[in-house]
Amino acid sequence: MTGKWDREIDVLVVGSGAGGLLSALVAATEGAETLIIEKAALWGGTSATSGGGIWIPKSDQAAAAGFDDSFEDAFTYVRGLSAADVPDANIRAFVENASVMLRWMTQHTGISYEAHPYPDYHAENPGGSPTGFRTHMPLPVDGSALGKDVRTLRFASPAASLFGYLNWHFDETYIMLFRPKGWWISLAKSLARYWLDLPFRLTSRKDRRLTLGNALSGGLRIALNERKIPIHLGTSLEELVAENGNVVGARIRRNGKIESIRVRKGVILAAGGFDKNQAMRDANSPLYPRAWLSGGVGENTGDAITLASRLGAATRNMQSAWAAPMFHLPGEPGGRLSTIERALPGSIMVAQDGRRYMNEAASYHICGQTMARRQAEIGDAAPTWFIFDHRYRHLYPAGPLLPLLPDWAQNRRVRSVMKKGRTIAELARAIGVDPAVLTDTVKRFNTFAAEGIDPDFNRGEAAYDKMYGDPRVTPNPSLRPIDEAPFYAMPMFPGDIGTNGGLVTDEQARVLDQSGTAITGLYAIGNSAASVMGESYPGAGVTIGPALTFGMLAARHATKRNVS
Repeated sequence: MTGKWDREIDVLVVGSGAGGLLSALVAATEGAETLIIEKAALWGGTSATSGGGIWIPKSDQAAAAGFDDSFEDAFTYVRGLSAADVPDANIRAFVENASVMLRWMTQHTGISYEAHPYPDYHAENPGGSPTGFRTHMPLPVDGSALGKDVRTLRFASPAASLFGYLNWHFDETYIMLFRPKGWWISLAKSLARYWLDLPFRLTSRKDRRLTLGNALSGGLRIALNERKIPIHLGTSLEELVAENGNVVGARIRRNGKIESIRVRKGVILAAGGFDKNQAMRDANSPLYPRAWLSGGVGENTGDAITLASRLGAATRNMQSAWAAPMFHLPGEPGGRLSTIERALPGSIMVAQDGRRYMNEAASYHICGQTMARRQAEIGDAAPTWFIFDHRYRHLYPAGPLLPLLPDWAQNRRVRSVMKKGRTIAELARAIGVDPAVLTDTVKRFNTFAAEGIDPDFNRGEAAYDKMYGDPRVTPNPSLRPIDEAPFYAMPMFPGDIGTNGGLVTDEQARVLDQSGTAITGLYAIGNSAASVMGESYPGAGVTIGPALTFGMLAARHATKRNVS
């Protein structure tokens, strides 16, 4: 037996997203010899590119902010939104352990999180929180503590950074978005800090002030480095090795060579979903067919799901994804998530028939689902056109189209997709829409927007809608007429920020086979596992929050296993 193994360890973690990093840290803290492998040349996964928010019910941070939460309210809320095939036990395991995980993480790393007054996406539902404080955002982390490892940390996504390189904290986005008095001083200080980071700036574009998802990933990696837990980059999982139905090891490819690793305690699959695997999308996700529109990282090709399935592992909700409206620029490998733009006043979204068909300010998941369903049923929502006027154009970003910067100075890729007209009718012709229909749509919208109401789709009424609106606009921060020429349009597409159907797991994150029996020694978390949220998106951070929580549970269960 021992002769066929190149090495032995206790726990192998596949994937370096936040869930994988935390599970490795927990396992090592429990005394397990642990190794992380990452297929990509960069570490951090999709987590590093994200906003880094985590949805945590009844946290210490929320209590300190005066929010009186309860596990039962949180369970009721998630249970009411999640798919019927997601077991109660899994939902309860997340709800009741998420705050335990956050407390452990803040005690064992240099990461600090704050509870934000960020409403749940369906706050009006039973158990929902209209005042927020379940979504938590990380504080910045000094990336210089990473040493050379900061160079291989993934950049934040273009939607979560300025100019594609300058990291910013969640609160700083509002300074740049609404530009209060003195905003340029804040920007100048940030730019000076970045450019004067010498001599590092001479050899890297990386911003060593880590924020959002970079702060979470970077903070975890710092803690891992302190414990000398290795991450092998450019190393892929090739096979899971099972004996008598139990996973006892893995074969990996590193530096072009196959290595066999015996795993005494367990393998934790944290390798993401199948965002960029077009064949798996074709087989499982008819509503979200386009891999090139996904915001996930390019290495998310479902390898872990496929290899576990070969051992008899069951899958669930493979048709599901974290749906989202996406901007896309020619030549870019993925879409850019639209979060704030759609809720800002002076804008609408129309299908190719020139008519509105949704509340544009709804959560990106609901918006993305609505777009995908319309495209599947009618075929005129890809693209959907995001329409706005000169006042909006001057005040706010429209995805990659930046305010203040003249049209001619925008990135050439942005200019290639941006449409413009002196009148609504001229804009309609530029985007291939019936001018009369679009003119009527805008006229109707303007009539009601001037009064601050939207009788067609109730935009701006929900707590979530108001959060991303412009507080300077009354009576409805999400509504203002589109009436100042010239007029603009940017194409939006139904896409996603990752798939969320995957391997069936129990409340300990153990992978289950087709009969519902746990496959000993095999665990799955994050988008490698079927989400406890089903096909819903209850609030900001319901992707990474469960990944971290089940990462902790998986590591604790694995390290306590008795292995002969």
